[in-house]
Amino acid sequence: MLPTDALLRHRNGSRLTSRRYDHLWHRLGLTLPWVAAHGISTHWLRHTTLTWVERHFGYGVARAYAGHTDSTGPATTTYIKADLQAVATALAAMTGQPHPLATPSSEPHPRDERSASAAKQPRMRKPAVPSRFR
Repeated sequence: MLPTDALLRHRNGSRLTSRRYDHLWHRLGLTLPWVAAHGISTHWLRHTTLTWVERHFGYGVARAYAGHTDSTGPATTTYIKADLQAVATALAAMTGQPHPLATPSSEPHPRDERSASAAKQPRMRKPAVPSRFR
């Protein structure tokens, strides 16, 4: 697997496309009105996921998780790097599912202001669903 390969894939191994995501969110919005009412989309999910990854694994992992590997940002971001293994470990922690590239012992760098225990939290919080949509 290369660093540019997609982590999220269909069961047959092919990568998920943006068209597939749009179709899934449309179907979910028809079934669960609160999804459509809150404008939940792939972009919303990406933003929420990257926020969680950044808070638990640090900026470098979140940046790599997002695929932001170019050095066009501020000077300090040029020096922040994370490898595919760290990204896979974050994905495994977030989903609670094993990933073949994840390392169970991988923890944030000791200089990271986040505690190691925060990195071990297994799942994201689910968005609150208003009672009128339940």
